[in-house]
Amino acid sequence: MQVAIGVDVSKAKLDVALLNPQGKYRSKVFSNEQSGFKALLQWLREQVPDAPAGVHVCMEATGGYHEALALFLHDHGVLVSVVNPLLVKRFAQASLVRNKTDEGDAKVLARFCQMQQPGRWEAPAPGVRALQALVGRLDTLQAMRQAERNRLEMAHDSIRASIVKLIAELDSEIVQVRKQIKKTIDDDPDLKERSGLLQTIPGLGGKTIPQLLAYIGRPERFRSVKAISAYSKMAPMIRQSGSSLNQHRGTHPMGHTGLKQALYFPAMVAGRFNPLVAAFWDRLKAQNKPGKVIVEACMHKLLAIAYGVLRSGKPFDANHQKPTAA
Repeated sequence: MQVAIGVDVSKAKLDVALLNPQGKYRSKVFSNEQSGFKALLQWLREQVPDAPAGVHVCMEATGGYHEALALFLHDHGVLVSVVNPLLVKRFAQASLVRNKTDEGDAKVLARFCQMQQPGRWEAPAPGVRALQALVGRLDTLQAMRQAERNRLEMAHDSIRASIVKLIAELDSEIVQVRKQIKKTIDDDPDLKERSGLLQTIPGLGGKTIPQLLAYIGRPERFRSVKAISAYSKMAPMIRQSGSSLNQHRGTHPMGHTGLKQALYFPAMVAGRFNPLVAAFWDRLKAQNKPGKVIVEACMHKLLAIAYGVLRSGKPFDANHQKPTAA
């Protein structure tokens, strides 16, 4: 039986709780940096004779703070689970945990790990890691450029030259990052093959494809279209109870915001030029569905098509594409 380890991750530190088979906790704090990761691994080896194979580490997805530790432990042979914070919160509430501290949260994670046995976190390949970083950097640079453009509209003459200069520098940096993205995809055989497959789908272009490759990663990690739809925040949200409550409130808020946002404009393009999505769009329009509902349904359809192409390894073919629930 593997020993359950809960790690509460914050920007500067890691609160670690080890729950042994006898139900006793051992706690320790490490820094959230490479030296702290090494110290944590050494501590696990001291506490558990067959570590790292004999431990199961569980942590929450906390923005980007958990990623470096998860990658480090994964690369050293540790079974790592990265779980949705809402699941842990509900588990703590069901366990009647009243106080919230970093040490207490680590203990809750360890108990959650022991009782729920969450699945193994799949580390992205090195090429995907680089692509994720570059796509994130591109998003940041584009947001900065848009912010400066907005300021330029109302800027005083005394600062206009400074804003114009900064916009030009951001434009240059955006070009460089896009070149790095293209090189990263071209240099990685797997990414290049998947990029070529996505290019066969009408509606997906040079901006969206790197985002899909970065956000989806290895498509085999999703067992079905429903799984990737839930991951992308496009699963329907339904609240129904008895005769007094029956609400369909669009899509569920839990999931990957970036992936959902990346599909918005491509779905609108696909609604005109992708024969499968266009037919679906027209069918929903004939049913007098609201515009927002039509776009979100076509986003789901386009994602399902992309998933099917990636899983099958075959280019898009409207004549042979299997119908996909949307």
